[in-house]
Amino acid sequence: MTQQVIHPMVKLQHHVRSLVESKIIKPTDSIWKVAPLYGNEWSYWKSELLDYGFTTQDPVSELLAVEAWDEE
Repeated sequence: MTQQVIHPMVKLQHHVRSLVESKIIKPTDSIWKVAPLYGNEWSYWKSELLDYGFTTQDPVSELLAVEAWDEE
């Protein structure tokens, strides 16, 4: 039996989507609004987002719109 490994960005995307669905943040909010929720881990996630061409000022909706997180 093979286990599928979930890409770390998919985990972030799922968490952010649940925050939007719970109305804690809005799709139009900037990505930086999730930073306080990650505390010390935020520097890692910010670096990952920057690697994928995002800025912390981009709206959350752009992060949620990504369909695949392929490594280049």
